[in-house]
Amino acid sequence: MYQELYDHIRRYVPLSAEEESVLASNLSHRVLKKKEHLLTAGQVCHANYFIVKGCLRLYIMTESGHEQTVQFAIENWWMSDYNTLGTSRITHVNIQSVENTEIVVLDATLQEYVFTRIPQLERYFRLVLQRAYAAAIMRAQYMLEMREEERYRHFSSAFPGFIQRIPQYMLASYLGFTPEFLSKIRAKKDA
Repeated sequence: MYQELYDHIRRYVPLSAEEESVLASNLSHRVLKKKEHLLTAGQVCHANYFIVKGCLRLYIMTESGHEQTVQFAIENWWMSDYNTLGTSRITHVNIQSVENTEIVVLDATLQEYVFTRIPQLERYFRLVLQRAYAAAIMRAQYMLEMREEERYRHFSSAFPGFIQRIPQYMLASYLGFTPEFLSKIRAKKDA
């Protein structure tokens, strides 16, 4: 049931059969329907989520009432609200499935126990989070330095699979412009 996660972990650190067993006993599995919320603003974030199949998005609601997508996660990516994970503070973000999604859940209350039993998992999470942080910095740089059309062209060439999977309004929100502007860019491309 957790083979995809084990394979992903082994890309970074070794994992024995015994460690797989320890990890499995501290994980749960969940299936989300398209557009189902995993976390909503006002709740407490209690877990890390590994995407086995499907796509999640993390978004905030702006003061004007618009959804601003901050992050997407697809197969073999993790998602959580790391600002509040493992605390009793409420979250200000929402995590929603973009399509039918299957996830593995690592509860924050069990995470420390798992780390003591499988110490190399701390290294695994550090390496995964370093990559995620570098991607976030790169996205911020693109948002500041590139014009809207350049951002779309860059994103569509770097992540062609996303373009087909993500609804236009979510993609536009992530790239920092309106769905109408995205339609114009796409129409220009097809012309």
